[in-house]
Amino acid sequence: MELYTDTYYIRRVQEGDTASFACILDKYSRSVYSLIYRMVNNKEDAEELTQDVFLKVFRSLSGFKGDSSFSTWLYRIAYNTVVSAMRKKKQEFLAIEENLLNNTTEEDLIEFYGDSNQEERYCQLEKALDLLPSEERGIVLLFYMENKTIEEIAGITGLSLTNVKTKLHRIRKKLYVILTQMKEE
Repeated sequence: MELYTDTYYIRRVQEGDTASFACILDKYSRSVYSLIYRMVNNKEDAEELTQDVFLKVFRSLSGFKGDSSFSTWLYRIAYNTVVSAMRKKKQEFLAIEENLLNNTTEEDLIEFYGDSNQEERYCQLEKALDLLPSEERGIVLLFYMENKTIEEIAGITGLSLTNVKTKLHRIRKKLYVILTQMKEE
């Protein structure tokens, strides 16, 4: 089958050709599942939430206006679905003292993130990410793993551009504190 744009398949589904939704699923299911899995860190939950996301997308597709790219709209549904699900689970996350974050300088971050072997740092970072609330983990993953821009993340999360920048900065500081504590243990 010849590949068409997202707009083509969306229009086809909106016109009643529900089989065209399979093309949207084929294109996005793997990346959406990957983001969700990394946010919830549980295979079964990620599979269930991915199904929920695509069910919501299918049901809401008639309302897609094209004000943002389809992928931004889709990721927003995925992000909000995960955040809502995780709030219901009320998972406990590591609390970090505010003064530890405030006393972390930009120089500390630059020095720390560049000081060790990449593979070792990646493993430590994976463990540290698990200690963050899903909302924060999602923002980091969207920016660093999905290569979304600040503008796209704002569209996905519903936050302002300034808020996304601020949150990314604070999350980097949190990760620094967590990784420093892990290194000391």
